[in-house]
Amino acid sequence: MSAVRPPRRGRPEDGPKASLRQLWPYLAEHRTVLIVTAVLSVLSALATVSQPLLVNQLITRVQQGETIGAIGWVIVILLVAAALVTGLQYYLLSRTGEGIVRSSRRDLVRHILRLPVAEIDRRRTGDLISRVSSDTTLLRAVLTQGLVDSIGGVFLLIGSIIGMLIIDPLLFALTAAVVAVAVFAVSLMARQVSRATRESQTRVGALSAAVERAVSATRTIRAGGATDRETASIVTEADGAYRSGLRVAALSSAVGPIVQLSLQVAVLVVLGVGGWRVAAGRSDIAGLVSFVLFLFVMMVPLVTMAGAFTSVQSALGALGRIQEILALPEETAADEVPAADRLSPPSAQDAIVFDDVRFGYPVASAPVLDGLSFRVPRGTKTALVGPSGAGKSTSLALLERFYDVTSGSVLVDGVDVRQWPRLALRAQFGYVEQDSPVLAGSIADNLRLAAPDATDEQCLAVLRQVNLEHLVQRDAAGLAAAVGEDGVMLSGGERQRLALARVLLAGPPVLLLDELTSSLDGLNEQLLNQAIEVAAHGRTLLVIAHRLATVIDADQIVVIDGGRAIASGTHAELLESSPLYRSLAEQQLLV
Repeated sequence: MSAVRPPRRGRPEDGPKASLRQLWPYLAEHRTVLIVTAVLSVLSALATVSQPLLVNQLITRVQQGETIGAIGWVIVILLVAAALVTGLQYYLLSRTGEGIVRSSRRDLVRHILRLPVAEIDRRRTGDLISRVSSDTTLLRAVLTQGLVDSIGGVFLLIGSIIGMLIIDPLLFALTAAVVAVAVFAVSLMARQVSRATRESQTRVGALSAAVERAVSATRTIRAGGATDRETASIVTEADGAYRSGLRVAALSSAVGPIVQLSLQVAVLVVLGVGGWRVAAGRSDIAGLVSFVLFLFVMMVPLVTMAGAFTSVQSALGALGRIQEILALPEETAADEVPAADRLSPPSAQDAIVFDDVRFGYPVASAPVLDGLSFRVPRGTKTALVGPSGAGKSTSLALLERFYDVTSGSVLVDGVDVRQWPRLALRAQFGYVEQDSPVLAGSIADNLRLAAPDATDEQCLAVLRQVNLEHLVQRDAAGLAAAVGEDGVMLSGGERQRLALARVLLAGPPVLLLDELTSSLDGLNEQLLNQAIEVAAHGRTLLVIAHRLATVIDADQIVVIDGGRAIASGTHAELLESSPLYRSLAEQQLLV
């Protein structure tokens, strides 16, 4: 590389916990189903609350020697109806929960792929993947663990309280005192659960990043005999995630026993005090039985709401990590600039101009470019040469507006790149990186990345241009032949030429080529140079060259050192005028 890339941060800081208000946009998409579910919850609550009242009447009739009549059947029907409604409600909640996970993943992926390159560079890929996969899954708990079901629980709770107050206010006061202690304890535990969940999800993100790093560099790791060390490093991250997960599990598991213990204490208090009151003639057996039934009815929403509270706290912790990413400004935010007058046919003589450009990466202490100035005449081939770290690759990043200059200006067709909408700007360039990434999929998938409407005939034609027709001839699948993860089924030269074919298919007027031949053997270098010669016809080329032999025929060679252009001219001119260029040429036996 010609310039040092900004280092990635080891681990992004945790964002603040989100609020239910931030969850509303996801819930609003399913508001019809949520309303239906809420109505079902209310109906189920009414059916459940009415059962103790009917039991009270049933016991009273039995005590008075009257016939039971239809009360027994009504109780059975209500039990069956409540069970059916609960099953339907659970299905609707589960379906809506999956919909919320899908919506959150959709929004997050769309946003991540539009983040500024600088923002992506400072984050770990595995952590971003974890936010899409793991954090979004926790949002399902907001519904399936009882958020909407708590609506019905509120009605159950209110109905139970009214029933118990009517039957015996003293017993209710004792029950409320016990339950209040449990509610206070659960609220404290839930806050701890939220913090622990955020920590756990952060560690899961770090684990995903470590795995992604190791898998993507498997060959390098094995060739370096570092498999055991990398395994130990990943296991350390896994152990950290395990410990965080255990803390979440311990805190969450404590909620249930607290609620159950309080309810058991409440039952014992009710039975003890209520039994004494029945024995003293201050209450009757039917009232005590009904009160106990109401108490058990109240247990259901209390347990559900306690579980829902802790689950929602966990989900909001994960939502906070999601919102941290969604709150970052998208790269396209600065693109809404009227550009009709700038998209007319170019009239400037120079296709590209760097005018006293200064730039430094945000995390770097020293500038990478320090007054870089050069011009690329339209329809010519210009090469940038110089030692590693001089700023050559950074200049291409500024052209693509992956970053913006600190001072000075970069002009394309006579217009500052900051005044171009990014999509329109990047459509002017065919950018082939030094690493030439090949996407997992087929040959056709890679070719059509920037030209999705290209026909098979156009794909085959561009493969012939870069001497790659053998790729479709050696596999019966033709253009559908798989290239493997990161193009592992292709040679280095084939990956480079496939990347060149990909940009040629899009037909840009300017090609930006970053050290394409730096790691190729002589034959592949010759084949790639032939492909570049074909591609150069009718286009402007800006080439970063490691091997001077590949650019000695360039119309202009710009020598860059220390972030400045220190010389420019043809190969013959620079041999005479530039000591640095002559030294590079001598090292490569070109003199």
